[in-house]
Amino acid sequence: MMRRIVVCLDVDGGRVVKGVRFQSLRDIGDPAELAARYEEQGADEIVFLDISASVEGRATLLDAARRTAEQLFVPLTIGGGIRSVDDIARTLRSGADKVSINSAAVARPTLLTDAAERFGSQCVVASIDAKDGQVYVHGGRTPTSLDVVEWARTCVEHGAGEILLTSIDRDGARNGYDLELTRAVSRAVDVPVVASGGAGAPRDVAEVLENADAALVAGIVHDGVTTVAEIKAAVTRAGIPCRP
Repeated sequence: MMRRIVVCLDVDGGRVVKGVRFQSLRDIGDPAELAARYEEQGADEIVFLDISASVEGRATLLDAARRTAEQLFVPLTIGGGIRSVDDIARTLRSGADKVSINSAAVARPTLLTDAAERFGSQCVVASIDAKDGQVYVHGGRTPTSLDVVEWARTCVEHGAGEILLTSIDRDGARNGYDLELTRAVSRAVDVPVVASGGAGAPRDVAEVLENADAALVAGIVHDGVTTVAEIKAAVTRAGIPCRP
């Protein structure tokens, strides 16, 4: 299977931001401009996450999402503040190919089922923020009693067609992905798993793709540490198939 390189745009107030372990956010730039840049570099997909929508109890900033979608030919996943099937419909109409659901799925797992039945499971991404083997919601601020691996299984049983797995402890730290967690979730489900949190160099991406279908990157490309093209070259050198 061809592995994918996915670039994540964490959006707050209509601007792309980046922090460490979901804290100390700094401004990176305009989401539409950055999405176009990363597609040109070779990104296979873009993820647009409105990171404050759930905490603030509001809907996704669809104007910014729509502007981003208009720049792209590669698939776009949009998440943040998705609470209902109607929210999903609006997000897909705004240009998303897939919709990422986190907190609302924990509150009501049947939302995943309803979404898959109406739009197809290929549109439904279960986003899981993990710390110490436990699921967190509301932008990584609130712990739940859910075990990450068991919750991933439950999400797939309810219709999720993909898992976006983020290690909170690794997020922005640039010390490599949580390989053990990624391996455990990938073995537990039969849908693609996107590993997120911890990329510090292209070799980290190549390493995690031995156990994941896709790797999400953010800070290392935002800050010019590397490019999507350089990451793909490293993955290819490691003998892992990926799109050019």
